[in-house]
Amino acid sequence: MHFSKLSTLALLPLALAVPVDERLQKRQDIRPDNHALNRDRADQVKEAFTFAWNGYKKYAFPHDELHPVSNGFSNSRNGWGATAVDALSTALLMQIPEIIDEILNYIPTINFDTTSDQISLFETTIRYLGGLISGYDLLKGPLASFAKNSTTVDACLSQARRLASNLAFAFDTPSGVPINNLYFNPSRTDGGTTNGLATVGTLVLEWTRLADLTGNTSFATLVQKGESYILNPKPATSEPWPGLVGSNIDTITGNFLDASGGWVGGSDSAYEYLIKMYVYDTTRFATYRDRWIKAADSSIAYLAQHPSSRPDLTFLAYYNGKNPISYSQHLACFDGGNFILGGLVLQEQKYIDFGLALVNGCEDTYNQTVTHIGPEEFRWSTNGTQGVPSDQIAFYNRAGYYITNGFYDLRPEVLESFYYAYRATGDQKYRDWAWNGFVAINATARVGSGFSSFQNVNAAGGGGYSDFQESFLFAELMKYAYLIHAPDNVWQVEHNGKNEWVYNTEAHPFKVAGPPI
Repeated sequence: MHFSKLSTLALLPLALAVPVDERLQKRQDIRPDNHALNRDRADQVKEAFTFAWNGYKKYAFPHDELHPVSNGFSNSRNGWGATAVDALSTALLMQIPEIIDEILNYIPTINFDTTSDQISLFETTIRYLGGLISGYDLLKGPLASFAKNSTTVDACLSQARRLASNLAFAFDTPSGVPINNLYFNPSRTDGGTTNGLATVGTLVLEWTRLADLTGNTSFATLVQKGESYILNPKPATSEPWPGLVGSNIDTITGNFLDASGGWVGGSDSAYEYLIKMYVYDTTRFATYRDRWIKAADSSIAYLAQHPSSRPDLTFLAYYNGKNPISYSQHLACFDGGNFILGGLVLQEQKYIDFGLALVNGCEDTYNQTVTHIGPEEFRWSTNGTQGVPSDQIAFYNRAGYYITNGFYDLRPEVLESFYYAYRATGDQKYRDWAWNGFVAINATARVGSGFSSFQNVNAAGGGGYSDFQESFLFAELMKYAYLIHAPDNVWQVEHNGKNEWVYNTEAHPFKVAGPPI
């Protein structure tokens, strides 16, 4: 179903209501920091967050998601209030006491013992465990002044412990590789014997942090056992290049079942967490660092490609064995930020430089479309216009990619990488790029009582709404759009040249356990 586009510009603060073409003409590169401008931009992101929260609170709370066009709701994440838990860390960093209090008063009431729906171990870990742990870390640390009721703060940790205890049976497999799809009452799996690289490799930060906070080492033992099969992949044929592995793992043997993958969905955050575990604790996770270096070096050597029509751009290809495939996704655009983070903490400029090249490519996916937002999936050619659909040749010649799926799902990865680029370089153009992206998203996705995913980034008005507001709008998109413009603080990446906090894949910041690097 297509929905009529509401007038979003009427909803925006005056400074946001800028015609897109005029906005793009005002792009600037390096210039002195303008504190007043950046504070104003941060405040306008905060306004958008508050607007979306108020719509959710009015029409959907305590359900998982708002349907902003119809003012309905859904429970795709087990009905535990995913939006509320996902929004907590952002509300804290934005320092909005009313929203913080609303969420903290809700958290002790969640019943993590029951749900009638299938549970994703991965999604539950990154959203619920991540949100609860991050809230606890922030409220016990630099934002303790917002902890009006110590009981509700302590509930963040106790609820995370309870949820993880309920999920722990997922790891009860012959290998210790967990099963992702679970049920409660009684506790059981869906019977599958295969799990994905990302869904296995994107648990270790949250469960290890929980173990460190609670003293229950079993949480870390379980998840690190599953991770061990990623650190030492078998068979050898599943690792076509050093550090780059397949996408599917047998939960019985721990062996990989294929040799295809990349930095795209299904594999992405497993690579992301290798370097982030090292940031979390350099004293315990040097092996993770070493695996990330292998994957990063192999990606630069074998996966980096330049579109035939835009050799100035760099994208990372997908691969099947040793065969690169010129394909990527919006999800993969976190890669630039991850390379930059790796370069910062390892003090290796080559990773920062390569990350910045990837950031530039992903920025291009935004500025070339009608909505100035990048597509869900795209491809390119390294040989003229081979494979390019005839109706997209002109677009490809200009943009350096062609669209295979124009959907926009309120994804944050492009703005996420702009954030890391700015923190590494101090170059104001990355703030401008993030602002351009935020204005475009605000202009097209802001509708009704919130923000909705929409059908086509290359159609005026987005081509119709799906009437669904993902919880990660609050956790990720709004957070990165805010942090890049916000004043420096201890939770920012590279604060005073060190990282005292590390962000999970849902953008929830955790206090690092080891010496900050």
